[in-house]
Amino acid sequence: MKAPALALTLLIATQASATISRAIPFNDKVDNAASIILGKVTDQSTRWDAAHKWILTYSTFRIEKSMKGQPAQEITIVTPGGVVNGIHQETIGVPKFGVGDDHVVFVRNTRSGPTVLYFDQGDYAVESVRGERIVRPAVSNAVMVDTQRGMAVAPESPSTLREFEERVETRMRAKREIEKMQILEQQRRAESSLVRILERNKLLVALALIGAVLATIQLVKRW
Repeated sequence: MKAPALALTLLIATQASATISRAIPFNDKVDNAASIILGKVTDQSTRWDAAHKWILTYSTFRIEKSMKGQPAQEITIVTPGGVVNGIHQETIGVPKFGVGDDHVVFVRNTRSGPTVLYFDQGDYAVESVRGERIVRPAVSNAVMVDTQRGMAVAPESPSTLREFEERVETRMRAKREIEKMQILEQQRRAESSLVRILERNKLLVALALIGAVLATIQLVKRW
C-alpha cells in the first residue's frame, strides 16, 4: 500500500473510533459556569460512589483567583473515573488533574459536588513559558463539531493568562449589559401593557375614580 493511501486509511480509522462532542462557544461557558477559578491541585483521592457503581476522583484546588463567583480559598472538584483497588474506570472527555498542576476550571454545581462544566471543554491547563503564564485548552480525545455549521472545528488557541482573564471579564460585562437591557425591556412592556389596559377601560377607570371620590366625601362627612 502506498504511503498516501496508508495515511488516509489511518485517518479514517481514527475518525471512525473518535468520540464526537458539540463544540461549546467560549461565551456559553462563561455564561453557564457557576464559578471560574484559577488554582493549583493540592490533593487528590478516588473512591466509589454511595451505590458502589461509579468511581469518582476528588481533586482539591487551592484557589489563586476567582474570575467568576464568590471568592474562596479552596474547592474540591469531583470527576467520574479513577482507580480503586486495581479497578479502573475512565470516561472519554473527562479532564484529568495532577497534584501540583495549575488549571483554570469552569465549575458546575451538582448533587455530587462541584464538577467541570462541559467536561474537558471547561478545563484549561496553566503553564509558565519563558516567564509568561500561558492558558491552554485541555487535550481532548473527542472531535469537536460546530452543530450549527455541521463541521469539525479546531480547538481553542493558547493565550496568556492576562488575555484569558480579559476575555472572561469582557463577556461577563457584556452579559450584565444584556441582562440590564432585558430588565428595562420587560419594564417597558409592562408599563405599555398597563397603559393599553387603561385606555381600553377608560369608562371603568372613570367610574372607579368617581366611586373613590364619593367614598372619601362620605367618610369626611361622618367625621
